[in-house]
Amino acid sequence: MGSGGGVSPWEAGGAGVLRLPSGRLVRGRGLRRGPEAGGPDPTYGLYLLGGPPPAVPWEARWIRWPDFRLPADPDAAAAALAEAWRRAATGRVEVACGGGRGRTGTALACLAVLDGVPAEEAVAYVRRHYHRRAVETPWQARYVRRFGAAGDNAPDAQGS
Repeated sequence: MGSGGGVSPWEAGGAGVLRLPSGRLVRGRGLRRGPEAGGPDPTYGLYLLGGPPPAVPWEARWIRWPDFRLPADPDAAAAALAEAWRRAATGRVEVACGGGRGRTGTALACLAVLDGVPAEEAVAYVRRHYHRRAVETPWQARYVRRFGAAGDNAPDAQGS
């Protein structure tokens, strides 16, 4: 997979970087910890918070998603996740919530589904490759399984 557009991808193995089966690299992060010192900025951020995120100098999208819960607008969340997945093919996409595990892990598992990981395996995939405690609640895990079952959430993993 090329980085396209002159943007170098995240460093594989870097803090919070998840490699999806297609080779796309996405960084998950907890906003309470702050950005990694000296690392490159994202080209796009998807922020999963109960209230508006802090301003950032890159393009970003906010999904209202209260801590330990699910997105307030599942359709908007599905569209935002599909956009993040597409952008990860050519840019540095960051997905973040307060702590970087529950909501971020849930979103990363949905990205894994979009990338071709079976929905029933996506939580385990993210726990194995991102953080062992990602996806914190049973309803977040159920959201990932249902996200995959929706059918219209899964673009062709080979396309963008």
